[in-house]
Amino acid sequence: MHKFLRSIGFSKLQKEADVERFLDDLCNDLSGMKRIPLDDETNLCEIRKEMAPGMGIAIFGKMDRDGVFHRSYYYPYLESNDITSSVECSIQRHTERETYAGLMDEYKVGISLIFYIDNSFECRERILDRHSLTTKGACMSGFAVDGKILFPVHKTEKQREKARVAAKDRNELIEAAKKGDEDAMEILTIEDIDLYSQVSRRAMKEDLYSIVDSCFMPCGVECDQYSVLGEIVKIEEKTNRITGELVYDFTLECSDLLFHVGIAKEDLLGEPQVGRRFKGQIWMQGRVQFEEQME
Repeated sequence: MHKFLRSIGFSKLQKEADVERFLDDLCNDLSGMKRIPLDDETNLCEIRKEMAPGMGIAIFGKMDRDGVFHRSYYYPYLESNDITSSVECSIQRHTERETYAGLMDEYKVGISLIFYIDNSFECRERILDRHSLTTKGACMSGFAVDGKILFPVHKTEKQREKARVAAKDRNELIEAAKKGDEDAMEILTIEDIDLYSQVSRRAMKEDLYSIVDSCFMPCGVECDQYSVLGEIVKIEEKTNRITGELVYDFTLECSDLLFHVGIAKEDLLGEPQVGRRFKGQIWMQGRVQFEEQME
């Protein structure tokens, strides 16, 4: 059973057998199915069942020569139209199934950002038709099964503008350092030493979350899961049409990245408001945007 199924409003599905029966019921209606041929006998098929606007379950499988659909795997999805990053993305297939991971060297977070590609069906189509996989951006979203709401760190507009300029300058230094600029490397090293010294002094007198405004860092052994702390810039409430459970769709700004996070209301501690911060561990997925359009 997929761990993040409860994040789209299916907290009552506790057993694998219940999930299998539920998916069987969904697959009785194959309307809207997409499929592409893999060989002379089988097709790769994708069915998307929407549970609320922009949120639902993606089901993949194969259809044999007799027209019978055989389900292989599924996952919850949450759509986003906000561009998270315009950095070029490398696409790699997972080992055990026809799914893909995206990898971006995003200077804003200082790590290689890895995520589960939601439009993997389109990636497979492009590979079969020999279309380019060159990307121009990605819209990302995540799911959480546990989260907290924290108060914001008070900042004036002047402080916010200063932080944006400093982040832009740092990104330029990181890019220069990756190209071998020794002066940039030295400046970054000195800045990191100064930052560590400042944080160490402040941590003796202040709460950690009054010092750390936002964070985005890998969490656990799976490469597409992250621990995030970000400011809520938009809140959308969605109701699962089958269970009636309420799900929050947060638009977060975290380390200068904009992405969505879906979490069930009952799994969230605190009262969400725009301007407050969300803290939790998320499974990151995203839709990559390609430079070349398919005909």
